[in-house]
Amino acid sequence: MAALTPTALPAATEVDLTSTPVRDLNAALHDPERAPDGSRWRVLHPDGRHNLAVGLSREVVVDIEGHAGYYCAGMNQSATVRLHGNAGVGVAENMMSGSVHVTGSASQSAGATAHGGLLVIDGDAAARCGISMKGVDIVVGGSVGHMSAFMGQAGRLVVCGNAGDALGDSLYEARIYVAGRVRSLGADCVEKPVREEHLAELAGLLAAAGRDEDPTTFRRFGSARRLYSFSVDHAAEY
Repeated sequence: MAALTPTALPAATEVDLTSTPVRDLNAALHDPERAPDGSRWRVLHPDGRHNLAVGLSREVVVDIEGHAGYYCAGMNQSATVRLHGNAGVGVAENMMSGSVHVTGSASQSAGATAHGGLLVIDGDAAARCGISMKGVDIVVGGSVGHMSAFMGQAGRLVVCGNAGDALGDSLYEARIYVAGRVRSLGADCVEKPVREEHLAELAGLLAAAGRDEDPTTFRRFGSARRLYSFSVDHAAEY
């Protein structure tokens, strides 16, 4: 099927949360007849409300015009959610696929436990960004707080700014790229060489996030793999 031209895009269904409860918004987005694949939605006056556009499982596009509270776009699968503002705790938590784009900054635990998809945060992300990430790709245009990628199991975290204390603590196989300063590394997280395949991977992630940073300015961090099994020599790190 040919791609939709701009003039052929379906009109967005507008939902004003000053008069519509969040529960009704989410019910509509979960209804395959009201929100089929390809439908577009525009959410007005979110005003920091929690649980916006959660658990979506079809290829819908949702633009949220303002700031969101806790767990915006949590458990996302297939949908494209664009938040034109800041996000509270747990944006895109447990995301499986699709994409979530925050044009502002995000609070703690952005992308926590997420299995797949792409999370883009144009601003900063607070503590524990990507905690226990399991395959998601996260691109942060600014800096991240302490304990980011804690217990990261799979996926890639790209930080175009600085990283706080204990980056990648108890890391498994997630890859971390940082352009700025790293305050400190967590247990078993070490700096690793940046090879050609990593530059190509990073260039693809930056392009997908709509960014133009030079991949060669980033450093790569990963697991030293010393915590996979107990060793008395490393007891102090457990």
